[in-house]
This record gives sequence, C-alpha cells and structure tokens, in this order.
Amino acid sequence: MITAYVYKDRKLTVHELNVQDSIPEQTLWLDMFKPNDDEREWLSRFSVEEVPDEEDINEIEASARFFQSKDGLHINSLFPQRVGTEVKGINVSFNLRKDFLLTIREDDVGLIRLLRNYLRLGKLDVTSPQGLMLELFTLKVDYLSDLIEDVYSVLESVGEEVFEDQELDDVFKLITRQEDSNGKIRLSLLDTQRSLRYIQRYYRENLSEENMKDLREMLSDIESLMPHSQFIFDKLNFLLDAAMGFSGIQQTKIIKIFSVAAVVFLPPTVIASSYGMNFANMPELDWRFGYPMAIGMMLASAAGTYFFFKRKGWL
Repeated sequence: MITAYVYKDRKLTVHELNVQDSIPEQTLWLDMFKPNDDEREWLSRFSVEEVPDEEDINEIEASARFFQSKDGLHINSLFPQRVGTEVKGINVSFNLRKDFLLTIREDDVGLIRLLRNYLRLGKLDVTSPQGLMLELFTLKVDYLSDLIEDVYSVLESVGEEVFEDQELDDVFKLITRQEDSNGKIRLSLLDTQRSLRYIQRYYRENLSEENMKDLREMLSDIESLMPHSQFIFDKLNFLLDAAMGFSGIQQTKIIKIFSVAAVVFLPPTVIASSYGMNFANMPELDWRFGYPMAIGMMLASAAGTYFFFKRKGWL
C-alpha cells in the first residue's frame, strides 16, 4: 500500500496511490506499507538506487543501516511495538530525500499511526522532511521511556509475589517476559542512538538549528534512559535469583518433611519387620498381649523419634 501525505499550511491531505499514479506535488511523506513487487517497481521509477527489500531493512551491520546515496540519507531504525503483554521490534526504512521522506515497513507501527494523527489534527508544525523524521524519532524516544516506566511498575508487583508459593510459576513467566521486553527496549534505544549520531555527524549541514537542538535533546534523553534500562536488567536478575532461591527453599522443606517422616517411621518398620518373621521360637506369637505390645512399641518409637527431632529444632 502506498500513501502520500501532502502537508501544506498545517493541513494534511492523504492520497492513496496505485502503480499508475505519480507522486503528488508538495508531498512531505511517502509511506509504503508491505509493498509488493509491482509497488517496488513503481518506486524504482522515482529512485536512482535499488529499492531495499525486507532482508535489506533487517540487516544489522552499520554500513547497511546508515548510509548516504544518490537518493539521499538512508536510515534503518528499530521501532518498539507493544503486542499484548510483549514488546516486539519492527525495522523501518527511512529514505530522507530532498523533497520528501520515504518510509518502507513490513509491519504496522503504532508510532507512525500516532504521527499521522498528529498531522491530521494539526498538533505538529513541520515544514520539512527532516523535521518530520525527527518528530517521529522524538515520539519513539518518548514511547521507549513509557515502556521503561511500564516495566518498572510491573517489577514492583513482581517483588511482592516472589515469596508467594502459589505465584512462583506466574512470577517466572512474568520475569521472563519483562526481561525479553527490556532487552528489546534497550536494543531499540541503542539503535536509535546510533541513528541519531550518524545524522548528527554526517547530515548536519542539511539540518536547521532547531533540528540540531531536537537531535541533541533526544540523544541526551537516550543517555538518561540507558542507566534505567541497565537497572531493570539488574533488578530482573535479582528477582530471578530470589525466586529461584525461594523455590529451592520450598523444595528443601518438602524434602525435609519426607526425610523426617522416613526416619520417624523407621523404628516402627523395624519392629513390624521383626514380628512379621515366622520363626518357631518367638514367644510373643503365642502371648495374649503380644499384638498390643508390638503396636505400642511401634507408636512409642515413632513418637519418641518425632519428639527428639522437635527438641533439636529440626522440625
């Protein structure tokens, strides 16, 4: 799907394009969502370089994620997307051209929808594709900050549930999900930092002073968020160790109960085994009180062992 956003006088006009159309004049933003082969071929008519495919967008080496060509500045950036209780990363390709910003993505990104709504409602005053891209990166940094705050709030409740016997399975699952989410948040932060530093270093002559100010503020925000992300990793490791330790303690208590029970019933077992042997010379077999005596000895030996353990403080 090809969507052209013409933004003029703080008014947004949206054009859904097909492969027979041309790019409208005064287009500020051209967004391609899950482009097919025909749409890629259409874009190649307006491009000097080869149009990137999904594999190119997902490359991780710096030379493939940040570079300049005859078509302008190319930035592949990882955007966070919350899906239920999990966070996934979605790579978006940015091509900052002289007249418009081109984005190519293979999945829906909530921040792009948010930027589109802000433009429709006139909440943003952008006059250049550079400013539009930096606004999207600003929304991204703010969203990453919100995600870190969400993880903080979840960890507060997890800390209270660690020592609940019935909640341990849920706690392990929750810690694992939060560790995965925090890992993707940190990866997105690092990727954003690399993108902005590349723009700051190699594209600064095309940015206004206001753009440079916004860029420096975003880098400062990312620097402040990094320690929070590291703290969350440390907190998650602590909670995981605490949960595993408490789980081990509970298992040790259960094994202790079985061990004590085995020792308590050992003397009665020995007595029962002795009188269970069918030898001729066993006077108690013909004695009237032999059976009550054997039962009494078994109960007394079990009770004696139990109170011995109790006195020692092993129970």
